[in-house]
Amino acid sequence: MKEQRDYIQDIAEIRSMMERSSKFASLSGWAGILAGIYALGGAFAAYILFGFNPDELNYTSSNLTNVILLAIGVLGLALITAIYLSWRKARSKDEKVWNATSKRLLISMAIPLVSGGVLILVLLAHGLTGLAAPLMLIFYGLALVNAGHFTISEVKIMGIVQITLGLLSTWFIEYGLLLWAAGFGAVHIIYGIYMHFRYER
Repeated sequence: MKEQRDYIQDIAEIRSMMERSSKFASLSGWAGILAGIYALGGAFAAYILFGFNPDELNYTSSNLTNVILLAIGVLGLALITAIYLSWRKARSKDEKVWNATSKRLLISMAIPLVSGGVLILVLLAHGLTGLAAPLMLIFYGLALVNAGHFTISEVKIMGIVQITLGLLSTWFIEYGLLLWAAGFGAVHIIYGIYMHFRYER
């Protein structure tokens, strides 16, 4: 009977090791919180400084270039923060942040993100600015759902929330910037706080 319990325990430990090796577990809760704060700041700046608030599909703005540069800046800042905090978290656990699992995670995210980015640029070139915010949420959500296969399951749930907000935004174009701020801002902050208390304390 004792030997049987030992075998079961060994199998459980092996299964746990296999799961850990196939999941990227160095995502930082603080990275999510800061990314959300950056997004809220960016949405606020786009609205207040550049008067950007598309209320229909065909929307023109003399400040569109500035808004695009602002969005790229927010994205770059969020990525740098996420990479640095993930690297620091992996280092504290004596793990490598760049391994086979993190490569698969990045590739699975890159496919919908690059596809969505190209599509959005094409739509902007045709003046369909009102679809930019909804499609950002939808393609980002798809990237998170893909990434969820290689990291904690909560990422997949956040992806579904982003897709839902994006679909709502396609119907309520006039609330696009608000829903964008809710998805990239509030949802990230809530997710980051949950991650911090669930996995990092």
